[in-house]
Order: sequence, then C-alpha cells, then structure tokens
Amino acid sequence: MSGSSKIAATYLKYRTRLMRAVSNIVDDNDIEDIVQDAFVKSYEAELKQDIEYERTYMLRTVRNLALNHVSRSAHKLNDQVENMDLLLDSSHDASPEHQTESKQRFIHFCQATESLSTEVKRVFLLKKVYDMSQRDIAELLQLSESTVEKHVAKGLMQCAQFLARQQQPQRRDDSQSNLG
Repeated sequence: MSGSSKIAATYLKYRTRLMRAVSNIVDDNDIEDIVQDAFVKSYEAELKQDIEYERTYMLRTVRNLALNHVSRSAHKLNDQVENMDLLLDSSHDASPEHQTESKQRFIHFCQATESLSTEVKRVFLLKKVYDMSQRDIAELLQLSESTVEKHVAKGLMQCAQFLARQQQPQRRDDSQSNLG
C-alpha cells in the first residue's frame, strides 16, 4: 500500500455518487451517516488488506450498510407492531374478567391515539386500523412516503409510551395488594 489512502481518495471523488446510491434505500436524514460509516469501514479494511477496486468496494459497503439500517428499523417497527397487536388481541370466549381487561386495554389504546397530533393520528389510524399501505396513505394525504413512515413510527412510539404510563399505576396497585 502507498503512503496515501486509495480509499480516502475514492471517497472524496465519489462521495456524491455514494450518497445517491443509498438515497433510494434510506431516509434522507440517514444518508450522510451511512456514507461516512462506509468510508470508515472501507478505510479499516484497506489497512488490513489490499483493495483492488476501491469504488466498487465502497459502493457495496455503503449499499450493505443501508440495507442493514433498513432491516434494523423494520425489525424495531415490527416488534412494536406485534406488541401493539397483543394489546388489541381479544378472545370472544374469554372469561368476563379477561373481557373487561381487554376492553380496558382497548380504551387505553383509544386514549393513546387521541393524545397524538392530528397529522400523526390520521396517518397512524389509516395504517393500523384501516390497514392502508404507506403509498396509498401518501397519495391520499399528499405526503411523501417517508413522512408517512415517520408518522407511523412516531404514532407507535407515542402510543407505546402512553400505554406504558397507563400500566405503571396498575403495577403499583398489584404489588401493594400482594404485600397485604
């Protein structure tokens, strides 16, 4: 390897192209971070091995990092959705106590959605209650798909936080009744 880094020179020369390569994969706010991470990883790899095709190596690295980022985000979102689905799941042949608990959880969920801002609530309900695709919601509300995705994620997060706050007093009551 020569005294100067081929990867650094390639990064400087193709930075815009690297950013464009991931712009269709990740949100605009994440592009710069992913491209910088790709540079760091490529530079570290260059220190350990000779990289013959630097541009191709960096393009693959930035693409893989972007895909991993999307995958992690999707897993987080799916976990939150699954947790939300468990709250809404009810059985018709359950005991009266279970039915009462289910109705109470549903009321809390409705209260949670009421606490959302108007725009987030509209997007969140269209996605979660009416099961519309992000693309359809974006077209209906004349928003970008990225904005729809952010509103859904924000709605999930705020509803989960609201529901967690609702559970805290109940948990305290349960632990106190176990002491007595």
